[in-house]
Amino acid sequence: MQTSNSKNIVITGANRGIGLAMAKIFKQRGCNVIALCRNSSLALAALHVKVIEGVELTNAEAINKVTSAVADISIDLLINNAGILKSEQLTSINKDTISEQFSVNALAPLMLTEALIPNLHAGSKIAFITSRMGSIADNESGGYYGYRMSKAALNMAAVSLAKDLQPHNISVGIYHPGYVKTEMVNNDGNLVNGDITAEEAAQRLIALIDQQTTTNSGTFKHSNGQSLAW
Repeated sequence: MQTSNSKNIVITGANRGIGLAMAKIFKQRGCNVIALCRNSSLALAALHVKVIEGVELTNAEAINKVTSAVADISIDLLINNAGILKSEQLTSINKDTISEQFSVNALAPLMLTEALIPNLHAGSKIAFITSRMGSIADNESGGYYGYRMSKAALNMAAVSLAKDLQPHNISVGIYHPGYVKTEMVNNDGNLVNGDITAEEAAQRLIALIDQQTTTNSGTFKHSNGQSLAW
């Protein structure tokens, strides 16, 4: 397996939003960025990083495509960023959209991580971009059943990974990016909703990942550094 003086960073959902912003920062640092996405974008192409598109991570064939593409690469950091948000309320429970969010937000990151474990090494890091909406203690408004449930499930999976990977000196970070101005929370594309930009969120998240070790592995943090309740 090939190694490099430059760190090898794998980012899912890297074609836009937080994923794209993180890819840009790591590229500026001189890292080798491997960007995974369903469809690339002009902004991602402009970074001149390795892009693997056509990746629908709920599909086993797509995960096989990724593992084949990075078979000879030692991964220093895996960022599970890709996710979707649907809005189910009590009067409009939709089993299909809830199942879809479980598949994309919780199961897909776990399956990709498992598939890439052979590429990790002592000192590697895994980061999960989750949401405080997956916090049971923090739920004061209800609703968003599928998103909340899927992110709570992702948090649990990440904690289990932190425990299982501790003996291998591989750390796991669980991060809420904040209320970010992305297309996920702005369906009309105007990016009005949100408190911080994707670039600000990416800077905060990377600062936390830089500080991530096996000592603080498995902790749930806001991008502002605050520890969050489960």
